[in-house]
Amino acid sequence: MLQNTAQNAQENALEDILFRQGLLSSDQLSAVKLESINSGQPVEKIIVQHSLVPLDKLTQAKAQILNMPFVKLEGKAIPVDVLNLIPEAAARRYVIIPFEKRSDELWVAMADPLDIQIIQFTEKRSGKRVKPFLALAADILKAINDQYSQNLTSEVTSALKEVASVRPQEITAEGPEILHEAPVSNIINQLLEYALKTRASDIHIEPQEDRTRVRYRIDGILQEKILLPRGVHDALISRVKILAVLKIDEKRLPQDGRFTFTYGTNVVDLRISTMPTVFGEKVVMRLLPKTQGAPTLLELGLRGVSLKSLDSQLLRTHGIILICGPTGSGKTTTLYSILSKISTTKVNVLTIEDPVEYQIPGVNQVQVNPQVGLTFASALRSFLRQDPNIIMVGEIRDTETAELAIQAALTGHQVFSTVHTNSAAGAPPRLLDMGVEPFLLTSALNAVVGQRVVRKICPHCKVEFNPPIEVLENIKAVLGKLLPAAIAKDGSLRLYKGAGCNFCAHTGYLGRIGIFESMVVTDAIAKLVLERASSATLERMAISEGMITMKQDGYLKVLEGITTLEEVLRVAQD
Repeated sequence: MLQNTAQNAQENALEDILFRQGLLSSDQLSAVKLESINSGQPVEKIIVQHSLVPLDKLTQAKAQILNMPFVKLEGKAIPVDVLNLIPEAAARRYVIIPFEKRSDELWVAMADPLDIQIIQFTEKRSGKRVKPFLALAADILKAINDQYSQNLTSEVTSALKEVASVRPQEITAEGPEILHEAPVSNIINQLLEYALKTRASDIHIEPQEDRTRVRYRIDGILQEKILLPRGVHDALISRVKILAVLKIDEKRLPQDGRFTFTYGTNVVDLRISTMPTVFGEKVVMRLLPKTQGAPTLLELGLRGVSLKSLDSQLLRTHGIILICGPTGSGKTTTLYSILSKISTTKVNVLTIEDPVEYQIPGVNQVQVNPQVGLTFASALRSFLRQDPNIIMVGEIRDTETAELAIQAALTGHQVFSTVHTNSAAGAPPRLLDMGVEPFLLTSALNAVVGQRVVRKICPHCKVEFNPPIEVLENIKAVLGKLLPAAIAKDGSLRLYKGAGCNFCAHTGYLGRIGIFESMVVTDAIAKLVLERASSATLERMAISEGMITMKQDGYLKVLEGITTLEEVLRVAQD
């Protein structure tokens, strides 16, 4: 009997579980046990001191020993009503955070789930039976910072207490003043102010079966920030519709609108889109800062060979320059930067956009309006009678627009536009597929710029680290001759990452920058376009003529400590 008990204890020892999971080698296991015997220190402390196992894996193994569930809080939004069950001061003091409520049960993440006193305090404070979950102490503290300290939950919570008095059926188009005075308008204000503070580009208000989820797109990544009671959803949507002058009683069809929001010195245009879903209407608000001017091409991240190639083509007075990339890759911002650079009092610049996102001084900007017949194609026809020097078309979507843009370029105008392709070399084949004649395309097309947007490492928590040898080999393979001489010589390499801090909301990233490739249409590339060559063939030719690819540009920015390898591979992996 005693022998069986000893055997079970041996099998359930922390180091043995880690060994069985492949997290410790047999040599490491022996060394850890020996050091523990000699020093009298616990095995766990030795494993942490020598960084033998990642902390989250170590904590999961401890949860297995304790027969207790483990929870990762990263990326988890906690409902406001759950968070308010434990005050922030108590959460910080005891390193706990409530994250889920189930009937009479409260799920609480704890650094020390065996502390009976903390559990009893939590049960008394919340009036619910506590189910403890083991979590990393650092993970809990980060969640406390994210959830309590963002000032969003506390402000919204105070307004929520009063919202119950506003019944959705009271909200009508004839009586919006009811809603304007209601606390729900304060909730919308808090959501918008938080978006400005965190540099968010979009706010998603999404109905779910039992609650409403609010997510923010920050630096290109959606982050769940707050969960609201389901009962307040209709009032929130109605408030947004009133601001955007939309039909409150129309819930079956998508609607689009706009309004302006002012916070301090910040003035933003908000583009509103509503969409009926299974659980109710979803709203997406796109924030377009009015006070923010277009960045320069250097600020966008365009430099070196790519910038030189583009600058040489901007000096030409006719022809087409295309910006390529998927949705959200910053194409429109690049076009605005180009127009800001070349727009002077000596040239007439006309743009047709869907929609006009930023207003550029001195540029005549037109927004498409299909309801009255104002499309990209019809506007382009009218533009040619407006004595233009430079024309910008928001996007080439169809054959008619493509043919008109090429005709404008061939008749002595400088034309800029965007095309949805994955690379610069993919643009000519895409236009040929639309029905454009190859000989016209080669005569009109000057250059194509491909781009993506990556997050920048937060400068406040930037740290160095030595990458594994396989990462070094991958960088050498991708960069080839572009590899800096110092690295090529001795093979040493130091990369950077963000450790996470309050400035970057513990993500390790702050701000964004572009990675680019510029393909100039030379005689050799024009010949391949005439032969209807594939994008892969065009890309090989462009590289042989000196083009730096987006991936290579990204890797160079990684070596400079601007971004991380993971970010480049996320957006530019083949």
